[in-house]
Amino acid sequence: MLPPSIEQKTFLILLVGVTLAFGWLLLPYYGALFWAVVLAVVFGPVQRRLMLRMGGRGNMSALLTLVICLLVAVLPVIVITGMLVQEGSSIYERLESGELDIGMSVARMKDMLPPSLQRLLDSVGMGNFDDLRERIASAALAASQFLATKAFDIGQGTFHFVVGFFVMLYLLFFFLRDGPELTRKLRMAIPLGATEKRRLQIKFTRVVRATVKGNIVVAIIQGAVGGLIFLLLGIPSPLLWGVLMAFLSLLPAVGSSIVWAPIAAYLLLSGSIWRGLALVLCGIFVIGLVDNVLRPLLIGKDTKMPDYLVLISTLGGLTVFGLNGFVIGPLIAALFIATWDLYTSDKVTINLP
Repeated sequence: MLPPSIEQKTFLILLVGVTLAFGWLLLPYYGALFWAVVLAVVFGPVQRRLMLRMGGRGNMSALLTLVICLLVAVLPVIVITGMLVQEGSSIYERLESGELDIGMSVARMKDMLPPSLQRLLDSVGMGNFDDLRERIASAALAASQFLATKAFDIGQGTFHFVVGFFVMLYLLFFFLRDGPELTRKLRMAIPLGATEKRRLQIKFTRVVRATVKGNIVVAIIQGAVGGLIFLLLGIPSPLLWGVLMAFLSLLPAVGSSIVWAPIAAYLLLSGSIWRGLALVLCGIFVIGLVDNVLRPLLIGKDTKMPDYLVLISTLGGLTVFGLNGFVIGPLIAALFIATWDLYTSDKVTINLP
């Protein structure tokens, strides 16, 4: 018979190996698994309230919550993505045909500047807009080409997308229905004291909800408000600009102003004074205030992070995980802070064999 220490080490090696192998199997659908967990955490309170009203019918309450989640969170994203791809294809065709000349627009914008400002730019070596014009034009062409080719990519990867989508829905149903039991089993598997495990679970739940509510929801509202303002002002491609503002609003400090400020400047310089002023006022007092007013209301007392950490984690998440990194990056950073805060505030008790 082997000594207990060897048995424990062998079992731990087996446990780690099997876990890594299982993670490797799930890797192709990590996005589906991740979003199923996130949506289960966000919509979990809705399912629990429905279950209480239905007399403890877990299957029916989970199914109804799944339908609500589809209508509120999933289907709008799919519809907007399809519309965005179509709009990107249209812009790409206009750029390719020469109907839309970004470089010429930049050149005209320089010509519209006051002579004193043009001389000032020349004196500091920024008067030559040719290089900037070429870069902006090539960037616009590359961006529109990316959106246009996404239509082909989606068509090519339809099977993988459909399978991943239904895997997410399937997992979400069981995460909603069996969430408390799965959470209890996961807590039992973590080698920490009962108090630390409970605190870590609470922090994880708060971080997920704060990330989704405080970042994603605010970004969607800012993008929708910005796109509506662009539509009312008669600015072309309001959907595209709205989506860009939604993405860029996740970046602190500058956010959506990267989009509306240059367009407002162009309108003012081109003679559309009232439209330019309206866009500036709406950008400052409507789009900008959405973040300052809604974010504290949605997050409440949930975990907050410094702006610089949000910026770094968002950019890092995008680089490593793609579009999912908008959520995964800040989530990892917030959990990093929460875990170290838990460690420094009260030494964690680790119950290893």
